[in-house]
Amino acid sequence: MSHLKDKVALITGAGQGVGQGIALALAAEGAKIAVTGRTLGKLEATCNLIEERGGSSIALEANVKSADDLARIVDETASKLGGLDVLVNNAQEVPLGPLDKVTDEAFTAGFESGPLAALRLMKLARPHMVKAGGGVIFNLVSSAGIRWDMAGYGAYGSVKQAMRPLTRAAASEWGGDNIRVLSIAPHAESPGMKYWIENNPDEAKEFFKSIPLGRVGKCEEDIGRAVASLCAPNMAYLTGATIPLDGGQANFD
Repeated sequence: MSHLKDKVALITGAGQGVGQGIALALAAEGAKIAVTGRTLGKLEATCNLIEERGGSSIALEANVKSADDLARIVDETASKLGGLDVLVNNAQEVPLGPLDKVTDEAFTAGFESGPLAALRLMKLARPHMVKAGGGVIFNLVSSAGIRWDMAGYGAYGSVKQAMRPLTRAAASEWGGDNIRVLSIAPHAESPGMKYWIENNPDEAKEFFKSIPLGRVGKCEEDIGRAVASLCAPNMAYLTGATIPLDGGQANFD
């Protein structure tokens, strides 16, 4: 029997890329999935893929920068699917570029869609996980926050690094409720990564050289299945950690 059978997972930014890959992988292990994001058509496409494989899902259109939207999708997930056991904070607006080119609006949007949205969702999800006897929360972070050369990545790295202490704090404060909280730092064949590779060929060439396995991960097979495995009972003693799913590139020590 799959270890996530009849569990409920809410995944932000699940209409494509890493979020979709995680949704497909968790559904394959038996979880019922709340697929959330801003574009209903993309969410429905993910739901169609899940249901074609015999899984169960619902599409919930939402903007993670809206506190009202976040409260609504948690309530709808719990009421329509029967609870909330796994939360994946994946959606993120990315403020990239040299510091003097990053606008206040882009930087603020990065924090609103990243750490602030994650904090809001973690607090909203907690009562449901307590009621269920425990749960797992994943916050997606990035090795961009620990690059030796931060040029062009300072704003993005700052936003993503802010997620890691939230993970550590929630793991510390909620461990007694059997809620585990993990940071995941993936490299994956997402639309954003593909766009970056196509538009930065020289930097991308050096980037691939720095990955011991020589490639970026597949969204479902490499990232999604790893996340599904981290939900398993035999991982029950792991919490508060940052886990690089990046082919061995990053060193978070």
